[in-house]
Amino acid sequence: MQTPVYAQQQTDTADVAATQIIVTGTRVSNRSVLDTASAVDVVSAETLNNVGVTELSQSLANALPALNFPRPGLVDATDSVRPVTLRGLSPDQVLVLVNSKRRHSSALVNVNGSVGRGSASADLNTIPSSIINSVEVLRDGAAAQYGSDAIAGVINMRLRENSSGGALFINGGERNTTYGFNPGTLPAGLALTAPTTRSRTDGETLTVGGWKGFSLGEDGFLTVAAELKKQKHSERSGYDTRQFYAKVNGAFDPRELTVNRYDTWSGDPELKQATLFANAGQTLADGQKIYGWASYQRRETESAGFFRRPLQDENILSVYPNGYLPIIAPTVDDYSGAIGTSWSGQGWDYDLSLTYGRNKMSFEVEDSLNRSIGASSKTSFDAGGFAYQQVAANFTAVRPVPVSFLPAPLNVAVGAEVRYENYQLFAGEPDSYRYGGQLLANGTPAAAGAQVFPGYTPDNVIDKGRHSTGAFVDLETKLTSKLLTSFAARAERYSDFGNNLTGKAAARYDFTPSFALRGSVQNGLRAPSPQQQFYTSTSMTFIDGVAYNIATFRPNDAAAVALGAKPLDAEKSVNFSLGAVLRFGDLSVTADAYRINIDNRIVLSENLTSAAVRNYLTSQGFTGVGGARFFINGVDTNTRGLDVVVNWPWKAAAAGRFDFTLAGNYNKTEVTRVPETSELAALNPAPVLFGRSNVIGLERGQPKNKVTASVNWKLKDVGVTASATRYGETISAGSTAATDFVISPKTIVNLEGRYELTKSTQLAFGADNLFDIYPDAVPATLNTTGAVPYANRAPFGRGGRFVYARASYKF
Repeated sequence: MQTPVYAQQQTDTADVAATQIIVTGTRVSNRSVLDTASAVDVVSAETLNNVGVTELSQSLANALPALNFPRPGLVDATDSVRPVTLRGLSPDQVLVLVNSKRRHSSALVNVNGSVGRGSASADLNTIPSSIINSVEVLRDGAAAQYGSDAIAGVINMRLRENSSGGALFINGGERNTTYGFNPGTLPAGLALTAPTTRSRTDGETLTVGGWKGFSLGEDGFLTVAAELKKQKHSERSGYDTRQFYAKVNGAFDPRELTVNRYDTWSGDPELKQATLFANAGQTLADGQKIYGWASYQRRETESAGFFRRPLQDENILSVYPNGYLPIIAPTVDDYSGAIGTSWSGQGWDYDLSLTYGRNKMSFEVEDSLNRSIGASSKTSFDAGGFAYQQVAANFTAVRPVPVSFLPAPLNVAVGAEVRYENYQLFAGEPDSYRYGGQLLANGTPAAAGAQVFPGYTPDNVIDKGRHSTGAFVDLETKLTSKLLTSFAARAERYSDFGNNLTGKAAARYDFTPSFALRGSVQNGLRAPSPQQQFYTSTSMTFIDGVAYNIATFRPNDAAAVALGAKPLDAEKSVNFSLGAVLRFGDLSVTADAYRINIDNRIVLSENLTSAAVRNYLTSQGFTGVGGARFFINGVDTNTRGLDVVVNWPWKAAAAGRFDFTLAGNYNKTEVTRVPETSELAALNPAPVLFGRSNVIGLERGQPKNKVTASVNWKLKDVGVTASATRYGETISAGSTAATDFVISPKTIVNLEGRYELTKSTQLAFGADNLFDIYPDAVPATLNTTGAVPYANRAPFGRGGRFVYARASYKF
């Protein structure tokens, strides 16, 4: 890992970003963005702040075409912890660093059908944008440099290191939108006409925050940032065309004409969030530096499941005479801390650090019931949850070694890391998962557990850890005055699955000061996460009156092994990249092509619930198991793409300062192999372990291309930022080709204007998604309820126009 670099005051402008000294992707202390052997983007604090949203993930997605931030809904806890992706790969194939130190991941593993299914990744939104000085994004594999999970690249957040000054801000906004949808077919004879459009004002969001720098003696700093955020949910329901009430004497209940048919939350969740982050450093008399940071965030969210109509078996009329909308209410507590020191001696620069991170998610289920208990059922439940923690000790030593026959010193970096990880899953209260014995009117058993999210059972409970050790060597030098070369190797050993050995070679040749070619080749191995190895859940259902458990099994569970599961192994990758850097005065252009082959990807299997599976498990002695899924290796993919970035800062004298950026990403993934097991292949009919909808999700579930054009203009006290992002075609896959839904390309325009009342005070007004663009609405033939108008694969969400105002004060 790189020794933290104490940041200087950053000025606004894109040309500063082009010459800014970076620490990501290189361990040479004087390397700038356009002089690297691999593609690195730098996003300044100003860029992050000049948008209406206060989510770090969305701010980065607005700035970087290779980075995507899908915003799914109706996917349980993934509504609350939404991951980012880089170059169309999985969220857990991106390594997140803070001040060049590994950030812990979220405890949540995504087990639903949205982007990143089966992955557990770092939650960028636990870090307030006000503590960030800049973000460096390495768009290249870096497993040999940083660790096994850097297959797609690295996101490094460099924190503020201010000993004075500060800023406060308040940002408020709301969704003001009109959206269209394709309603389903109303029951014959019901005197209603379904609308096709709807206007909403919702999603009111208020964020208050800021940062303050304090001096620690003559050569130290303490920067503290705090943020409070409150967000109301946005509701993008379609018109529910189903029958709600049982008929009365053969006629429709009159309430069918007055009931609210916009009954589903299909947007952003309700949210309350408080974050505190502190970063400190001190330089001692002998030049030694001591540094550290600490953070805490508490996030309370509420998202909904599907509406339970009054006549459904999942309802009890005496409890909910008009049906109910069950709410999943996760609470996330996220902690992090680091302490370290850096010093120099015998020509070496040393760094020693210890970092800690913990993420806990616990679930409440509200406005629900356990149907099997009957009318006496509670309506709110403690459903349990899970936690993940990480402790890492890291040591690096860097030294430039003069070599007589080389035009520049050989930069040598060596280091080692020891890491401990722990995953814990804890059970909910008994009523959240148990079967209460009640029967339905037809005599069949009622569903067990809390509706929408059955609690975790005592059988799911686990508290298990692992440790890993790694060592690396990183060499970088110029073989000639024009040829820069870099070599890295890393060896790692994990206590639970085995060894990793990775390497990387990169080079850059500057033909002229205005033109250079660069490229790299490397291999990577991503270790299975503890979440993938240890997560499990169980819910009870009844098939033909017989109780069965539908389970997500751990790969080493006996029932999963009977279906062909094996201990998880590492994903293996080979990355190739070739790019060009061009300079024409202040205009710079970079173009980088890449190919990423990944073998043995870890995926979550299909839900195996057929009668053939049940009968087979029974024959193997696993009675009462009605369905199973588990994590498994076995998907091979090939990803090819191209990143292009054009920057042009233009000082137009009396007309002010313009910063133009045009950037684009083209990305294509092909699945070349899917997992199979001999045990399942022998069944008749043989169930599919990883089906076409999941395959298409990997291949076409994210935009095939994404292009962003932006301009930032400043003249004296006035500033404007405008951007347009075109999202390419995406597919929401069905079980067959006939049920696939193609989401056509759309362009989203954001606009913000700013005015400085004084040198310290600024007002800003703007709109994200200025022209109120929505993804294509799902056809009525694929949306039989009418309640969910948009697919979760829509790459820019489905919130519509967001208008906002911001006031900030610097001191």
